[in-house]
Amino acid sequence: MTEHNPDGPAPESDPWAAANQGQPENREQSSSWTPADPRHPGAPERHPADPNPWSSASPPENPEPRPAEPNLWAPANPPENPEPRPADPNPWSSASPRGNPDPRLAEPVLFGTAFASGQGQPGTTSGYTLPPIPPRNVPPAPEKGRRGLVAGLVVLALIVGGGAGAAGGYLVADNRAAPSGPVTNALDQPRPASNTTAPAATGTVEGAAAKVLPSVVELQVRSRTAAGEGSGFVISSDGLIVTNNHVIAEAVDGGQIVAVFQDGKTASASVVGRDPNSDVAVVKAQGVSGLPVVDLGRSDDLRVGQGVVAIGSPFELTGTVTSGIVSALHRPTRAGGDQGDQTTVMDAIQTDAAINPGNSGGPLVDLQGRVIGINSAIYSPRSANSDAGSVGIGFAIPIDQARRTADEIAKTGKATQTVLGVQVTDNTPAGSGAKIQSVNPDGPAAKAGLQQGDVVTQLDGRRIDTSDALVAAVRAHNPGDTVKLVLGSRTVDVTLTGQTVG
Repeated sequence: MTEHNPDGPAPESDPWAAANQGQPENREQSSSWTPADPRHPGAPERHPADPNPWSSASPPENPEPRPAEPNLWAPANPPENPEPRPADPNPWSSASPRGNPDPRLAEPVLFGTAFASGQGQPGTTSGYTLPPIPPRNVPPAPEKGRRGLVAGLVVLALIVGGGAGAAGGYLVADNRAAPSGPVTNALDQPRPASNTTAPAATGTVEGAAAKVLPSVVELQVRSRTAAGEGSGFVISSDGLIVTNNHVIAEAVDGGQIVAVFQDGKTASASVVGRDPNSDVAVVKAQGVSGLPVVDLGRSDDLRVGQGVVAIGSPFELTGTVTSGIVSALHRPTRAGGDQGDQTTVMDAIQTDAAINPGNSGGPLVDLQGRVIGINSAIYSPRSANSDAGSVGIGFAIPIDQARRTADEIAKTGKATQTVLGVQVTDNTPAGSGAKIQSVNPDGPAAKAGLQQGDVVTQLDGRRIDTSDALVAAVRAHNPGDTVKLVLGSRTVDVTLTGQTVG
């Protein structure tokens, strides 16, 4: 499974160019729906021996000449020597005419902007192209020589249809003149009373959205070389905002951040601190006060199937609300950070609430409107031209982990990461545990007696099947916690420590 961060750079390329890729440039080639008209080059010739399928009798051996039947498909008064004209351009083709391409068909349509760092997270927008419009299924026009008879049949059909319509009209008129019962019309009903003043019910998506939306912000980020946007939520009335590190990373060295609040007001913001490994950052909006703040929940008692709501600014659509459930818990996910390697593994909440580029940093809340996670990553299968959007597999940083990190950053500007003091890799066969490659001689694992080659299969009763699972399980604890590791036939207690990052 690939978790990706669609924070790629905002290309300044022609947005419609992708629509023309792979299309044939030769317009001489006829479209599959081009009418079979002799006026069009490439029209199929009718063989003189082709029988007339509309005729019920065999033609005489020596037919007398007869005046030509009028061609109802041809224009009136055609020129005596019409010059062949090139095939009409196919308006449904994705290829532009050679020489003067339609400027609208030369650039990929972008739904937002993007940063290049961290592949796979919905922090900012990547480019999406419009698919080519499929050709219409237009039937070919009748060939010359058959058109008069075909037109005659059409006229006959119209006459029959008209007669049937007239008869139907009389029947309808008769029915309306003598209704069988009272007639009820919805358009005559009065409009219902407005319910805009009714409070949203607690424990519903509507109630959660009404409670949290005023505290959600859009963060517009600009660096020297790129621009992008993400989301965040207010944790203090004087302007502290929690978001993802990958949302604001490009603004660290001389960039700019603008916070856009739900009422449309804006404020400049600065970075207080960030942790690339946990993908958590805190920024401070300048010159604000009295901001509504979120309620923080807890993530250690979440249940699979529990209803949740995601709020943010996907594709720069500020204040977008989506809903779903908790799909899974303790999902080891490599997302965020500077490299997306094992140091950035998080113990993620998986949800099917739609999370798209621009949602990163926004809150994932329960139906009581309490923040239980920070939307951070999505799984998105790659197509031929770009990454797809939400497919119902999103990941959020649990609020219990993010809360400790944000609190440390707000107070000291730095964060502390929980560590075991080992380097690990997947054991073989696959899914059989995390194998210790090396042990830090001064770390907690060494003090507990762990050695190179040991295989960890459980941590506090939680199954460890991969190296990422062990990292995620350790990150879910605080420095100073004592955990129980199962290594084959023996069990070891280890007191975890912390190291400063950021």
